[in-house]
Amino acid sequence: MSRLCPCTSKLAFDKCCQPYLTGKKIPETPEKLMRSRFSAYATRKVEYLIATTCAEERSKIDPDELASYCRTVSCISLKIVKTEAGGPQDDAGTVLFYASLQVNGKRMLHRELSRFNREQERWVYVDGETN
Repeated sequence: MSRLCPCTSKLAFDKCCQPYLTGKKIPETPEKLMRSRFSAYATRKVEYLIATTCAEERSKIDPDELASYCRTVSCISLKIVKTEAGGPQDDAGTVLFYASLQVNGKRMLHRELSRFNREQERWVYVDGETN
């Protein structure tokens, strides 16, 4: 059995987010994409974070800067508070979450209402309102 998933779902990593991070599966909902992106931050999968960002924002991401940020953050836990839309017939959805993080040795709670859209049949992160 693999270790527990960083997204704190209480599932094994290989049964939860790892298949998304390796490209074996595609997240079917904004919540699953949110969980997989949290796991990507935790495991420093920069290429996954870039690939799951909307096309308009993707080109603005500096991979080296994102990798540097990932090295400074420890992802402690994730709590999904609320989801809206994001079903099989939807083209948009939102996820409200709290992430417990440690940044440069300092513990913090990150609150975000994230927006997701479908692009070419896949969910992507658009943006979020934070804290």
